[in-house]
Amino acid sequence: MTSPREGDPSGRAKEPRAGDRAPAERAFRVLAPLLVALFVLAGWEVVVRLRDIPPYILPAPSRIASELVRSWDVLGPSLLVTVRIAALALLAAVVSGAGLALLCSLSKWIELSLLPYAVTLQVTPIVSVAPLVLVYVDDPLAAVVFCAWIVAFFPILANTMSGLAAVDHNLRDLFELYGASRWQQLWLLRLPTALPYFLAGLRIAGGLALIGAVVAEYVAGTAGAGTGLAFRVLEAQYRLNIPRMFAGLFLLALTGIGIYCGTSLLSRLLLRNWHESARVRER
Repeated sequence: MTSPREGDPSGRAKEPRAGDRAPAERAFRVLAPLLVALFVLAGWEVVVRLRDIPPYILPAPSRIASELVRSWDVLGPSLLVTVRIAALALLAAVVSGAGLALLCSLSKWIELSLLPYAVTLQVTPIVSVAPLVLVYVDDPLAAVVFCAWIVAFFPILANTMSGLAAVDHNLRDLFELYGASRWQQLWLLRLPTALPYFLAGLRIAGGLALIGAVVAEYVAGTAGAGTGLAFRVLEAQYRLNIPRMFAGLFLLALTGIGIYCGTSLLSRLLLRNWHESARVRER
């Protein structure tokens, strides 16, 4: 063991570096929201028990947890259906949104011809579109995925187009000075510039894909083996099974958090070595 004076000629203890503070900061980021959640749940439980509120009005968290365990054989498969719908819609939104953004960046005529229709899809309420889609699309799963895709498509398109247009004009002039072709500029300059914008749109579209899937399931309302979690929540409401409603909503919220965390982790892994938005700075 060495004293602070032995390690530092000035006699002062060394301040912890940013790398030394990182584990503590990561632990605080996890523990802080967990403590808030525990505080809220404890207060919720106490209020329900002290006021003797019946479960069909407001169930206690312990009642919701027990209902979640008891109804897992129903809610679990329905959750997988909803996750599958949201994943397919997000995948379709990524392919179509990024592809159309690339086409619009390469041709101004394509942008002027197709972008107004993309904006029209975005501003049209999905609740009004879903019944028409269900009428004209025979496959219920394809219809629900299409409705969720409508909601998730535009953030990918808009953010990717913004990224492709955000190239530094000095770098563009440098590429032209060295005789880079149009495809070289796209691959080596414009796509790396657009990647952070695309990943930001992906984080938004992930949550919107889940929202679109839930809304489409509400409108579809088909029971059976392929029933999603949103319909199970609606079914519990009709039966006044409020604890199951809360259990289903909890699973939906947990799924949304998982999608956001997954897309955020992907963004960090792709950007941490070169982009300022993902670098850990010393304070």
